Amino acid sequence: MSDYEVKPFARFDETTAPEASKEHLLAAKAAFGLIPNVEKVMAQSQGLLATYMAGWDAFGESSFTAAEQQIVYQAANFENNCEYCMPWHTILVENSGLPEVDVEALRNGGALSNAKHEALRIFARDMVRTKGSLAPAELKAFFDAGYSEKHALEVVLGLAVKMMSNYTNAIAQTPLDQAAQAKAWKKPTLRG
Repeated sequence: MSDYEVKPFARFDETTAPEASKEHLLAAKAAFGLIPNVEKVMAQSQGLLATYMAGWDAFGESSFTAAEQQIVYQAANFENNCEYCMPWHTILVENSGLPEVDVEALRNGGALSNAKHEALRIFARDMVRTKGSLAPAELKAFFDAGYSEKHALEVVLGLAVKMMSNYTNAIAQTPLDQAAQAKAWKKPTLRG
């Protein structure tokens, strides 16, 4: 048995971060009006922070709508039990045009009201659950819903972005920023 006490990782801002990370923190501050704690933690690794932010930007320019991007992100946040990311993305999904019932469904791991959106959620969810080893029928269901090979690859990109933030938050015990506290989240127990 280990006697190591797990503590939150150090956080840095644009004045205390390693020099190579400062420009990325300033970019985050410009985009969000603050530097989210996850970026403050990632600042210790310039490679992680730079890759995360580049991936975020690239997924933002994908062929998915803003709502579809958030569906992919929230499916990953739910599956990876990310108590840090779920609240932040709840705010983003509320601003994406999805109805409130779907915002709540994403927070609870439930079905979405739009069949195409639900196919995207299931595809992203199953990609996380199977580590990409989907059955052919699962890929066919995604394509039958109106998505393409390009969309499938863009889901991989979105999930890669979430892997970086979800895993960082899991090991770093990143505290939720005050700006997202109203959307705090704990994963519900699912039955069936």
